[in-house]
Amino acid sequence: MRILTTLLIASFPGSIFADWETNMPRGVTPTSEIAYDIHMLIFYITVVIGILVFGAMLYSIIYHRKSVGHKPASFHESTKVEIIWTVIPFIILVGMAIPATKALILMEDTRDSEITLKVTGYQWMWQYEYLEDDVSFFSKIDTASNTARRLNSGLDVFEVDDYLRNVDNVVVLPTDTKIRILLTASDVIHAWWVPELGGKKDAIPGYINEMWIDISKPGIYRGQCAELCGKDHGFMPIVVKAVPKDEYIKWVSIQKDEKIAKNR
Repeated sequence: MRILTTLLIASFPGSIFADWETNMPRGVTPTSEIAYDIHMLIFYITVVIGILVFGAMLYSIIYHRKSVGHKPASFHESTKVEIIWTVIPFIILVGMAIPATKALILMEDTRDSEITLKVTGYQWMWQYEYLEDDVSFFSKIDTASNTARRLNSGLDVFEVDDYLRNVDNVVVLPTDTKIRILLTASDVIHAWWVPELGGKKDAIPGYINEMWIDISKPGIYRGQCAELCGKDHGFMPIVVKAVPKDEYIKWVSIQKDEKIAKNR
């Protein structure tokens, strides 16, 4: 067993486990935070139920076993017991359903959005269109990762920054702003997913899904396509850069100026 453990540790360098998490992230948007809170609420409920159920089982197994002189009870159905074990789970389920329903309603409420971002999935890249500002660009895996992932590339993947998680054009979004995201696809089904921003929505050809985010903290947030969409499905990363509003306005202005310069 010790030899097997040593081989496993040697086979998987420590850098692989650097970002290992045993729980879902809390996130930086209202939807991700409420999803985390509900997740933890239901987790604690199931823990309590598990302790009670398995505790009762263990107690019965240890103290009511045949070897200590106990004889099996002889009884038939009990209406009272059946009502109790039906009513209690019903109450628990209702208690979980109420906050979950409120969360789902909140997640679908895209009203009062200040910015609309259209996301289109392609094999195997993303197109982003800022509808109010007439800014558009494609975003695909960065050159270093795309080269290193190939056989006999000569590049060490451990020397590539954010290997398979970086892109050539990041999505820049303002903080403290409600952003409506429209999702569709041009070929097959994709799915846009950034865990810390909450939610995962399918991008379906000929159909538009929508979601919204309101990022509370500046930073870099990474995600990926979460729907098997072909041979390069694993190479469709998403990188969102959240910046303060004034910095976002400057970025949009630069994009517009570059677009005008290209069209001259």
